[in-house]
Amino acid sequence: MFSNLLVGTVAISLTVLVHTFGLIAVTHAMTHMVARFRMHGRRSRIVAMISVVMGLFAVMTVEVWLWAGLYRLLGILPDFETALYFSTTTFSTVGYGDIVPAHDWRVLAALEGVNGFLLIGWSTAYLIAAGTRIGPFRIGEHF
Repeated sequence: MFSNLLVGTVAISLTVLVHTFGLIAVTHAMTHMVARFRMHGRRSRIVAMISVVMGLFAVMTVEVWLWAGLYRLLGILPDFETALYFSTTTFSTVGYGDIVPAHDWRVLAALEGVNGFLLIGWSTAYLIAAGTRIGPFRIGEHF
């Protein structure tokens, strides 16, 4: 179990770093796109929100792939496709249960679920903040 906790702590630390720098990059990209296209009003808000959503999706994709690569590196799952599927369902906390890791690595998979739950929550908070500041959820405006 100690190896699960050690590997899980390293993986969680890496995904938190990816998420932190990813959100910084998304913020810069959104600002750049709106400024570059010199859009104002409704169009700029739509572009901003699309860039935020796509950026968040890209950041979380990197995180899921990181976990999948870890499962393959440790030989926990037989091939990368299976590892990616397992990682996606675990990170998103769907957890179908049709694929399970070896008995010795169950705690690691549980840690990925907790990690995904927290990072998806963080992404949701970021999305709502972006929507409130520059997007369609500005005070007094409705879609």
